[in-house]
Amino acid sequence: MRKTPKILFSSVFGPFGVDDDFGRKENIMELFHNQVTREQGLFSLRFQHQSFGLYLIADNIDADTTILDFPSQKRFIREIKRNYDYIGISFITPNFLKAQKMAQLVRQYSPATKIILGGHGTAIPDIEELIDHDFICRGEGIRFMRNLLGEDVNKPINHPILASSFNQKVMGIPLIAKSAVLMTGVGCVNACRFCCTSHFFEKKYTPFLNTGKEVFEFCLKAEREKGYKEFFVMDENFLKNRDRAEELLQEMERNNKYFSFSIFSSAETIQRVGVDFMKRLGVTFLWVGMEGRKNDYEKNNGVNFPELVLELRRAGIAVLGSVILFTEQHDKETIHEEIDFAIEAAPDFLQFMQLGPLPNTTLYQSYKIRGLLREDIPYEEWHGQHRLWFKHPHFTPMESELYLRNAFQRAWDELGASLLRLFETSLFGYQATRDSTDPLLIQRNKYFKDSCMNYFPALKAIIRNAHNEKERKYARDVLARYRSVFGHETYLGRITSLGAMLLAGIENYRIKTVGNLRQPCTLTTSFHPQNVNQPARASNTSGHRWRRRLFMKLANVNE
Repeated sequence: MRKTPKILFSSVFGPFGVDDDFGRKENIMELFHNQVTREQGLFSLRFQHQSFGLYLIADNIDADTTILDFPSQKRFIREIKRNYDYIGISFITPNFLKAQKMAQLVRQYSPATKIILGGHGTAIPDIEELIDHDFICRGEGIRFMRNLLGEDVNKPINHPILASSFNQKVMGIPLIAKSAVLMTGVGCVNACRFCCTSHFFEKKYTPFLNTGKEVFEFCLKAEREKGYKEFFVMDENFLKNRDRAEELLQEMERNNKYFSFSIFSSAETIQRVGVDFMKRLGVTFLWVGMEGRKNDYEKNNGVNFPELVLELRRAGIAVLGSVILFTEQHDKETIHEEIDFAIEAAPDFLQFMQLGPLPNTTLYQSYKIRGLLREDIPYEEWHGQHRLWFKHPHFTPMESELYLRNAFQRAWDELGASLLRLFETSLFGYQATRDSTDPLLIQRNKYFKDSCMNYFPALKAIIRNAHNEKERKYARDVLARYRSVFGHETYLGRITSLGAMLLAGIENYRIKTVGNLRQPCTLTTSFHPQNVNQPARASNTSGHRWRRRLFMKLANVNE
């Protein structure tokens, strides 16, 4: 009888977002607060994500597997002493030093254990010589691990049911939104020159859920077992596979079952499928690469982003537009034109990213050949939210940091808090579907109404804490429109508004006195195999007892 392998998958250790021997303060473990709402202070969206890929792999191998997410060095050392057959370390380029240290710790405390390196960090040149290891997993990890363990690589893929985020707050108010992550596939055939994801998966798309029926059945399962009706779709361009998306819509219509989806998509795909189709499908949030007016990408040719964004928002679809700064076309004048372009589009959220030549991308290879990469900037600063790590003809690294911060600040000054546009978009969605007799849109209208009712109490807190008069006027306007549609707040609503203002005041005080850094708690998850034809059973435990967790939360440090 074959011995069941004992495997540990781990993300890199904390603390995160601090200047120390292994990382930098700008590399915060919060997606939105790090690179979308980063300069919006009290109004920044705060939540964290698990290392989704590790859970997907663990649920698809016949092994006794433990996942250790966000450990401290001390917690990692304690875990690796448990005599694992394999330990997988997942990391990205800025976390190179952490992965290197973790491999050293494995060799020190468990020398018989085989080390597997995985994640985008494995694209670093000469990584084979830089980090001690036994195996390197590049690209899609399920097939790699099945092959390593001698399993059937073509077995059906199971999809674990996982929350899309945790530790959710805004203005100190706990968010009640409950959504699951939906990993339908990896990779993208668009292969933009800067995209490390597309290059990591060899510029092709590998689906995990091939058909719309498979996607629908997973959504039904997630609702039945965990109550999820909203899904954050981890797929570089979900609508690119139009047949799958259309079949998903057909399944929802056939079963009169409504789900909502947050997706990534390119502008050319959006225009091909149409906003009406997206509205019916249940898309409520869209992340789109606007890239920039001066960046020539085929996917954006002929796209009028202000018109497209407005059309999407009028349909109730919140838009996150991503713009790239410091390309070859940018100097100290044209870069302001690019920021103007982003602000003119006025999406709900704006992401400004520095052009970043990451290993294995076409951009990296081009800059390396031309001698433009800076050898004096270490990997831990290659994260796109601080300073450039290549030689730009018009910007020094220190200037790039200043221009990036000013872009975020200017967007906040001129457009107001992203929260306000999000609240406004939900109101648009409610009004756009209010008179519909279509069964799907009737359910969608209920979703928008529920969202508006959840947002309503926060508006007064935004008015009270607005950072300039323009934002305060905008917030008052949104509140007036909410009242014109839904009437004035009920007694309970007024009490809730007071509670929101109290929590916002407490959070504002915390930010000013303690700081604005939030560390994720350590998460430990075990997957126990049943047999090769059934998914693993997962159990979750926290890495903290309640007293320790309370102390760590107050101190803003990891375990």
